Amino acid sequence: MKIIVSIKQVPDTSGKVAVNPDGTLNRASMQTITNPDDMNALEAALKMKDATGCKVIVVTMGPPPAAGMLREALAMGADEAILVSAREFGGSDTYATSQILAAAVNRIGVESDDIVMCGRQAIDGDTAQVGPQMAEKLHLPQITYAADITKEGNTVTVKRMLEDGYMTIKTQTPCLITCIKELNEPRYMSVGGVFEAYSKPLTTFGYDDLKDDPLIDATTIGLKGSPTNIFKSFTPPQKGAGMMLEGNDKATCEKLAGILAAKHII
Repeated sequence: MKIIVSIKQVPDTSGKVAVNPDGTLNRASMQTITNPDDMNALEAALKMKDATGCKVIVVTMGPPPAAGMLREALAMGADEAILVSAREFGGSDTYATSQILAAAVNRIGVESDDIVMCGRQAIDGDTAQVGPQMAEKLHLPQITYAADITKEGNTVTVKRMLEDGYMTIKTQTPCLITCIKELNEPRYMSVGGVFEAYSKPLTTFGYDDLKDDPLIDATTIGLKGSPTNIFKSFTPPQKGAGMMLEGNDKATCEKLAGILAAKHII
């Protein structure tokens, strides 16, 4: 059994977001982090590895510097890492990205008891589309918004979070699961893990490695093959400081009511 975890290096959106003239993010000018929801997916895979001894493979699509993020995943406990990187893949939207990642998963190979895991969504796009699109292109059953995962043999039971409750779903493996932050608390890298990370395999899949897959076509990958066009991208303005009222007496309550009434909130 193996678990393939798709992770993404994303801009640290706590700072200023730089945008290229064509509307794509200028990632080279920003600090990057591992997408938070993807860390929960990786932790879920590592917990299964702790329990069953299965193999965990992390895969990402991005520029060569994303290899550093993959080393961090190896230091956390993943067994193998794959960087999908080529100029032909640059500028891909969610549709094109899912095409490329699905082709990478096909090259890795999915067997009867395997699981593909992704984060729910990436903080740079917030679309939550890539995981489900990968599942469709890999012809795998999918369960999204996983808040708890239990695997018994070739059956996976997932507690799926909804807006007003939970849903429990069972499916057969192989399958794809997208994970949310409520699923777990990601572990830290250990000192020993950091040393071991540089002895574990980190492979790069370029365009030539994936071009024979039916999913890889010049018309459906990269910026030119992306049906989504960004009209405008910008950093939202900072919100001003709020007004603080201290006290729990009647006068404070009347003052608060007066402010809210003046703003036509009440």
